Amino acid sequence: MAASRSLRPRILVTLVRTVTLALALTGFVLLRPVRAAEPLAPAGAPASAFPKPDRPVAEIIAPLWASEAQRDSVDEVGQVMRLMGIAAGQSVADIGAGSGYYTVRLAERVGPQGHVYAEDVTPRYLAGLETRIAKSALTNVTVVRGEPHDPRLPPASLDAAVLVHMYHEIAQPFGLLHNLAPMMKPGGKVGIVDADDVPSRHGTPPALLACELTAAGYRQTGLSVLEGGVGYLAIYEAPAAADRPNPAAIRPCRDETTRLGKQGAAKRGP
Repeated sequence: MAASRSLRPRILVTLVRTVTLALALTGFVLLRPVRAAEPLAPAGAPASAFPKPDRPVAEIIAPLWASEAQRDSVDEVGQVMRLMGIAAGQSVADIGAGSGYYTVRLAERVGPQGHVYAEDVTPRYLAGLETRIAKSALTNVTVVRGEPHDPRLPPASLDAAVLVHMYHEIAQPFGLLHNLAPMMKPGGKVGIVDADDVPSRHGTPPALLACELTAAGYRQTGLSVLEGGVGYLAIYEAPAAADRPNPAAIRPCRDETTRLGKQGAAKRGP
């Protein structure tokens, strides 16, 4: 019995080694605790420094705008990447990354020499992003916890940034745009995908979008309707430091279509 008991530790060690080797050979890895996403830069200008938008702000209701299969069927991400010129080796931010639908596809496009920052502000979305990135074994993605008015990304780090079906959910768009600008490299592109509808119905009219971004110093360089009914893509260039307006000088935009949409929604309420 003593001899039998003395063999047990060695048998256990051998068993652990065998199982570990088997997991490695079959492509599995032992799960490790996921480190909570953190900001990557000091805080920018506070939300209180900016005027509130003169329009309704939609609630954040889901991390995904539509099913991934539906969006893949019309090559939504491919359309956006081609129109924005996103290529291998670039550094791209997915602002409001949600479920990571764009993140994983951007990571494939920019490749091992590029990098993707998957930024969000909702804790459960950040946890989901961490899990998805770990399962996908993507080494060129960093999950970042931002603030609603500030992505908190490194300065002059981005060739491109995308904000997909979430602009209408930004409570302080002028603050976010102001704080995003110094994170862009010179000539970097900011692409906004949204539906041509009022914010109360989870969209942003292109004219209202253009007005708000112009007020924040951005210059529009492209506007395209995406195929497959997935909205439009507006492309902007962020202002240089000398061209960024003082937060106190920004004036909110008034859009009658949006205001009527807000009023109409109120009339239909209980």
